[in-house]
Amino acid sequence: MQPSPSSSPSSSAAGHAPAGAPHAVLDRSHGAALSSRLNWLRAAVLGANDGVLSTAGLVLGVAGANASFSALLAAGVAGLVAGALSMAAGEYVSVSTQRDTEKAAVHQEKAELAALPEAELRELTAMLQRKGLQHATAHQAALEMTQHDALAAHAELELGIQPGQYTNPWHAAWASALSFAIGALVPLLTVLLSPADRAVPWTAVAVLLALVATGVASAHLGGAPRLRAALRNVAGGLLAMGVTYAVGRLVAGQI
Repeated sequence: MQPSPSSSPSSSAAGHAPAGAPHAVLDRSHGAALSSRLNWLRAAVLGANDGVLSTAGLVLGVAGANASFSALLAAGVAGLVAGALSMAAGEYVSVSTQRDTEKAAVHQEKAELAALPEAELRELTAMLQRKGLQHATAHQAALEMTQHDALAAHAELELGIQPGQYTNPWHAAWASALSFAIGALVPLLTVLLSPADRAVPWTAVAVLLALVATGVASAHLGGAPRLRAALRNVAGGLLAMGVTYAVGRLVAGQI
């Protein structure tokens, strides 16, 4: 509920509202939207990387046990399905928990604004001062922002949350499952399309190329050196595939 003009801390700013505050809120909204899109892209790249590596490790581990071609294929398909569903379930639970926490924090902030408007105005002024504004400017901006949308101003500055714009857990689950499945298709399709006697080396090569691609993509999104990221990704992939292949060989020797 909007406070009445007589009781609102923003009443003294009526008719004196500087034009900068709403634009500042809008700029933060655009920045938050861009950050959200980048986070989604990074999550997609990491999901694909996980799909590539975990499925390849599973296939090569089974190959290390001298399994048949049908066993390799079954392992790849099972790894793709199980991994995608696991990623989806984990992402749904994680994002749902985050969404509930953000909603609770916004609800608490709304209650505080209703109960202690003057204290919340002082708090908003202090936050703006910490960002470099002089007290008088910060106070005037706080009045303007409170008049425009007090809850949005406090939620964005204090909590880093945009009220009403919460991540959909179903979208996150589907995106996570899809990115994992796309990554898992690299080793799986390689096994399917390569000759049976060359499935293992061809899969290893395909996986390494995919890891270079995901390493470069993640570095590009994060603004990090691409070569270092690609080499780190490939080194981790080689280690994972080597260990799982060796374990498969070890287990096969004990059976």
